[in-house]
Amino acid sequence: MNRYPLWKYAILLVALLIGALYTLPNLFGEAPAVQVSSAKVTVKVDGALQSRIEAVLKEAKVQPDYVQFDGSSVKARFADTDTQLKAKDAISKALNTDPNEPTYIVALNLLSRSPQWLTALHANPMYLGLDLRGGVHFLMQVDMKAALTKRAEALTGDVRSMLREKNIRHSGITRDGNTVLIAFRDAEQRAAALELLKNQLSDVTWTPQDDGGISGVLSPKAQVAVQDAAIKQNITTLHNRVNELGVAEPVIQQQGLDRVVVQLPGVQDTAKAKDIIGRTATLELRMVDDSAEALEALKGNGPVPFGDERYMDRSFGPIIVKRQVILTGDNLNDAQPGFDENHNPAVHLTVDAKGARIMKDTSRENIGKRMAILLFEKGKGEVVTAPKINSELGNRFQISGSMTTQEAADTALLLRAGSLAAPMEIIEERTIGPSLGKENIEKGIASVTWGFAAVAVFMCIYYLLFGVFSSLALGFNLLLLIAVLSMMQATLSLPGIAAIALVLGMAIDSNVLINERVREELRSGASPQQAIHLGYERAWATILDSNVTTLIAGVALLVFGSGPIKGFAVVHCLGILTSMFSSVVFSRGLVNLWYGRKKKLKSVSIGQIWKPQGDETTTAVTEG
Repeated sequence: MNRYPLWKYAILLVALLIGALYTLPNLFGEAPAVQVSSAKVTVKVDGALQSRIEAVLKEAKVQPDYVQFDGSSVKARFADTDTQLKAKDAISKALNTDPNEPTYIVALNLLSRSPQWLTALHANPMYLGLDLRGGVHFLMQVDMKAALTKRAEALTGDVRSMLREKNIRHSGITRDGNTVLIAFRDAEQRAAALELLKNQLSDVTWTPQDDGGISGVLSPKAQVAVQDAAIKQNITTLHNRVNELGVAEPVIQQQGLDRVVVQLPGVQDTAKAKDIIGRTATLELRMVDDSAEALEALKGNGPVPFGDERYMDRSFGPIIVKRQVILTGDNLNDAQPGFDENHNPAVHLTVDAKGARIMKDTSRENIGKRMAILLFEKGKGEVVTAPKINSELGNRFQISGSMTTQEAADTALLLRAGSLAAPMEIIEERTIGPSLGKENIEKGIASVTWGFAAVAVFMCIYYLLFGVFSSLALGFNLLLLIAVLSMMQATLSLPGIAAIALVLGMAIDSNVLINERVREELRSGASPQQAIHLGYERAWATILDSNVTTLIAGVALLVFGSGPIKGFAVVHCLGILTSMFSSVVFSRGLVNLWYGRKKKLKSVSIGQIWKPQGDETTTAVTEG
């Protein structure tokens, strides 16, 4: 009756081992480290940089715990801060030959002290949030009016190009705020223009005016789409920029309709963070000069031809491009990775009407020649790519060549996220010191520890051996919860620690229900084995109902909350799920293991059981 099959014990044992394995990295703490990431969007970090850093450290006689490449940066961990600072100086000197124009960001960081065998199993600790590690917090306001104005300006140019291509005469196109006004002298021309614009620009509401003109304004749905695109573009751009700070787990998320929260744990230099976040980048398209004079200049046999400039191509080294700018990033509407007609990786670009006209004229005259795409940051320009023009281009064209799928995705990201889609300003900023973060961790751990101890002591005193089983199940629940959070690589914040403490208190409710139900069955005259069986069976429905209602509230916090509330909700919801498993399955496994083998069980250790018998008082059922 009260025996588990072997496979159930196997599942519990596997869950216990996995929980211990993935909880373990959180106990090792953090060690000083140096993180190297790209300081320029056109410079890629790869495995070769790891080998180079290892050689630099060996030459400087600095012994790291390890050096590893994690996909976007190279991290080297050290035993103490003195070694960390010495390594940072050596790496900076070797990688950045010109301090005024660094190629790489060499940042101080903290990494887990977990042994390599744990890291090889992808057993990593949870990230610590801003309130536990210290760092900087920014609340940024996106200028949505500027985004709509920019779209209206582009719309004005699109309308002018469309009417010119269809030979529809007008007497002027102006913009009043975000409204495009078109004047006509001929009613027939106005009717033709109105039909064309309604068909071609369906996201704009076109209205005939009493003065014989037409007014156009973005529809409410289109305005919302423009604003959503602007804030998503800004978030993507901010992600690009904060990666250079060497932040382990930045938090960049939308708050409300027009605000973005940026949290950078571990960063104490507010000025440096503001400098990188507020940086601007511009995009330019120019023709490559492949003349004999330019080729000689590349070889070092002559000066750069008049009207040209020398830049660095991230793939092919130095390149000579013409000064004349064909298009800027203002004309680029979108850039997405994809594949060309031969199924090779490519980048698909979309430009506005003005850009389409310029591209059409330029490409027709320069088929077979190369066009360079340059990205300018802080006045320094570099060539992202320089593809060959194979045919006449329009408003949509593609860049293809010798690139991988990842390179195509990176190039598309650079092209569309080089600058902010709408201006932003910092409306709130605050700095949290590392000492305050350390104090928060200590107090948070103390609250969870004392909460667990208090609950366990009470359960053991009140329910005796069943209280011990309940306390072990509670410990298993805590182990499982931390393991799941670590596997998800969740960011633990102070509200998350509060949720863990709350989960401990809530998780024991299920065991209280089970224990009281077992007592009630014993009080009703059931045998100990039958009481255990009925107690678990009949308490399950109540446990499920109470936990589902609590889970609904947690999901509501998760869906509608943000920031700290969302962090609390994640831990809260996961804790409910792990507590249901531990309190019902794990605790019963312990009870079955202890009592299930006893065929002639006469009593159980579950504390006082009151049996009303007239005026007589109680009897205690204890294990015999």
